[in-house]
Order: sequence, then C-alpha cells, then structure tokens
Amino acid sequence: MIEHFFHCPHCFQEISMLVDASISEQTYIEDCEVCCNPLQINLEIENGEINYFEANPAQ
Repeated sequence: MIEHFFHCPHCFQEISMLVDASISEQTYIEDCEVCCNPLQINLEIENGEINYFEANPAQ
C-alpha cells in the first residue's frame, strides 16, 4: 500500500488515502474524509510508484 496526499476538489483540504500498488490502473469513487463529497479517483501505478493521480468531483 502507498499513502498518497492530495487536495479535495470540493473542500480544498489536504487528505490522504492508501492506494493498492498491486493494481496498475484504477478508477473508482470514494468520499472525501473531510467533507464527505464523492470523488472520482483515477490513477496509474508503475514500478510500485504512483505515475499518475487525479481526483475530480464525481458526477
């Protein structure tokens, strides 16, 4: 697992999440731990590191 920090696009607070490094491409919906609004998470893992990460408001 990799801990990744980013800013929520709803409340702009810095939050962290644990990312499963065994899955190379991931897209899922998760609620912000601060404001509880839904986020669409898109990420790519390469060589055990996050190569691409994007958190957008879920629609």
